[in-house]
Amino acid sequence: MYDPRDLYQLAGDVPELADPVLLYHFDGFVDAGGAGRLALGHLLAELEHQVVATFDVDRLLDYRSRRPIMTFDTDRWVDCESPELAVHAVTDATGTPFLILSGPEPDREWELFVKAVGGLVGELNVSKLVTVHGIPMGVPHTRPLGVTMHASRPELINSQTSAFGRVQVPGSVAGLLELRLGAAGRDALGYAIHVPHYLSQAEYPHAAVAALEAVTRGTGLVFPMDALREAAQRTTAEIEEQIQASAELSTAISGLEQQYDAFAGGAERENLMAEPVQMPTGDELAAQFERFLAERDDDH
Repeated sequence: MYDPRDLYQLAGDVPELADPVLLYHFDGFVDAGGAGRLALGHLLAELEHQVVATFDVDRLLDYRSRRPIMTFDTDRWVDCESPELAVHAVTDATGTPFLILSGPEPDREWELFVKAVGGLVGELNVSKLVTVHGIPMGVPHTRPLGVTMHASRPELINSQTSAFGRVQVPGSVAGLLELRLGAAGRDALGYAIHVPHYLSQAEYPHAAVAALEAVTRGTGLVFPMDALREAAQRTTAEIEEQIQASAELSTAISGLEQQYDAFAGGAERENLMAEPVQMPTGDELAAQFERFLAERDDDH
């Protein structure tokens, strides 16, 4: 019988924490627009933090499925970018401590990993676990981003209704954490940000902004947002520049706006993409935007 405590190691100097919130996100699962990755990366870049626990990535990851980058210089290997799956103690803009668990999604030992996280949140007196990520939706970027909330208890999200019924989807460690730890009595919730499907493969800072605003509403934590909002504004300006230069894209976005507005107004539709409109597919739109943004990066 494996001991889940063998999967992680606490740092030598763990700060005293009073019922902190644990924010978590794992790279590798669906994250349209990079919503979760950008959100937690922004917090670690902007706020003071320290590592309080690390997980054994040699046991949890399959290096052959996502090989770490190594650097070769002339006649020898000089560096290897080793992956890290760690818990950081962070302080928000008001001085409130919280935790961030981030890194690559484990490839193996999911159930043991969940038990390890369960033991760790007990040791760190975690009050609530919160995850964020993006999902691609048939919505235009010119309308407010929607959010689908889910939780281990309906009271955590004020029994908010969802646009989704009962569905089966590929599993994730993030989802398994909410399921298993919720069943064990832990409060766990998540926010899935609705990202325009044609931007799902690009970095879309607006989605990260929406994710962190949702976390603030659900936890009371306050984050520095200026840099992230500025990045979102720059991205929007670049998108608008391409749309204005393409009649095809302009027509496509207009069609999505009409569908969205009709759906939001209560029209009888099965989903946001139910209205038949002659427009490029989501993949075609995404490809056009990716080419445009890549050209912008080359120019800069």
